[in-house]
Amino acid sequence: MTPSDHSLVRLLAGWLPEQRWFGGKDGPIENLSIGTATELRTGDPALHHLILDVHQNGTVDHYQLLLGVRRHLPDPLRHVAIGRLTGGEQGIDGHVYDAVHDPELTRPLLAHMADETMVGPLRFRHAPGAGLRTDLDGAPITAEQSNTSLIFGDAHILKLFRRLSPGVNPDLEVNLALSGRGSGHVPAVHGWIDLDPGTDGGENEPTTLALLSEYLRGATDGWQLALTSVRDWLAQPTPPGPGRAPTTSDAGAAGGDFAAEAERLGAATAEVHRDLAAAFGVTQAPPALLRETVYAMHAQLDQVSAAVPEIRPYAHALREAFDEVTAGARTLRVQRVHGDYHLGQVLRTGAGWALLDFEGEPARSPAERRAPAHPLRDVAGMLRSFEYAARFLIARHGDLPPDTADALELRARAWAERNRKAFCTGYAAAGGPDPAAHAALTRAFEFDKAVYEIRYEARNRPSWLPVPLRSLAHLTA
Repeated sequence: MTPSDHSLVRLLAGWLPEQRWFGGKDGPIENLSIGTATELRTGDPALHHLILDVHQNGTVDHYQLLLGVRRHLPDPLRHVAIGRLTGGEQGIDGHVYDAVHDPELTRPLLAHMADETMVGPLRFRHAPGAGLRTDLDGAPITAEQSNTSLIFGDAHILKLFRRLSPGVNPDLEVNLALSGRGSGHVPAVHGWIDLDPGTDGGENEPTTLALLSEYLRGATDGWQLALTSVRDWLAQPTPPGPGRAPTTSDAGAAGGDFAAEAERLGAATAEVHRDLAAAFGVTQAPPALLRETVYAMHAQLDQVSAAVPEIRPYAHALREAFDEVTAGARTLRVQRVHGDYHLGQVLRTGAGWALLDFEGEPARSPAERRAPAHPLRDVAGMLRSFEYAARFLIARHGDLPPDTADALELRARAWAERNRKAFCTGYAAAGGPDPAAHAALTRAFEFDKAVYEIRYEARNRPSWLPVPLRSLAHLTA
């Protein structure tokens, strides 16, 4: 197969916009071409690695695809079919499909990493001392959106970065640094795949294609743990008492209290921040940088207000919170941070909390994701996540009678306040900057994150838009 396969290009142009990890759903594809095409396995089934160059809105994005080819497509793979090529064009004759769902074609990835092979522009690597199991088939996790992860038995998890950015992916960079420091709060790096420098237009650094990590057996997603607690609290049969709103103590009396875990998570976050500071250094940022940060907050609010009218009633309060930070602008210690921190990025294991996915926010540029920031930006992200968890189940029910909606909102506020406080307590006690002592900065970061959320939900999940809006209505009151 070569990059000039126009029939395959037509199939891909129709299939790509339907994939949930495709980031260009807000506009048509102007042109699609195959940048690189590398054969990883011959025969039937065959495996090809493709990098797709997608032109939209005057820019070019690069997407990664593992393409399977079979003469006869079995029923379990029909839901990931892309189309069929006939006549042996460009060496392909048969059904083409997304090969991450084919166990027979995922196993070769581990074998290549174990042998540290180089196939065309692809380089397969394993971490020093990592014992890779090459007898395991990969099965994709269905919950992810911007990337695709494959679980190999109980040993490894491989994250394939679907939308590629030139250079080393921050997730690999940070995890290697933290693993090297012996951090107990990140999975060990087992290997990775990258693209030779220059192949994708880069200059000196390889482009990270995939990250292989330790699979944390028996771990539970932080978001699911939090939702279980919220569900128990919202299901209480009667209000906590006549004539009064539920309190944080009432929320703690429910059977599934999460506050102790929230406090432990705060401590784990502070410990990772300490390791990040040691690995990447700390910078003294002048007051001018803080003013630039606030300017960017205002600019994002301007953009979102123009596109999402529902945020406009809160715009004045948001701007006041942003400007309060600049009124006391001073030198700040900034460092490498997580960058997209929320309950879906953490796992509870038998040994404690583990942090995942150090890529940063998907809508940010690679430079923005790597830029040093104040660690309270991560704290604010987690505070936003508690707000989300508190209201997610309510929003999923859609329209509720006003009295019911109001009563549930009061319960949501009590749960969020209890767990926000517990997280901040654990974070400060473990040596992180105390959010209470930096209230204006934490508040500005949290509101900026809420604006980002509203833009994201309006574009991608409109049914979730009430979640951040209801939170803002309360926090800006």
